[in-house]
Amino acid sequence: QLVESGGGMVQPGGSLKLSCAASGFALDHYGIGWFRQAPGKEREGVSSISYNGLFTYYSASVQGRFTISRDDAKNTVYLQMNNLRPADTALYYCAPVPGATAQAMVVILDEYDQWGPGTQVTVSS
Repeated sequence: QLVESGGGMVQPGGSLKLSCAASGFALDHYGIGWFRQAPGKEREGVSSISYNGLFTYYSASVQGRFTISRDDAKNTVYLQMNNLRPADTALYYCAPVPGATAQAMVVILDEYDQWGPGTQVTVSS
């Protein structure tokens, strides 16, 4: 099971750090992706990291502002989000991914059905 946390409400330009913690299995065998769904919109891929941490992927909308990382000793993957914008407002989810690529994110969006509750990020002044 993957559990997301760390969301909250911040002003534009602010920062948040999301956590994706695994329970019941070791995360170090898995690539992990972050996804988000804004009200009235489809879920989209945001960022992902390979199982060994060597490869990362960022969508164009977050490139340069978000940083994904992993701490396998803590069985957790993080998403550091800086310079947040109102358009980043969404429910954020994590899920295992087959690779740190845009294509891998699409596969998960199409096929994954074990989404957790997510963590809400609200960016507003």
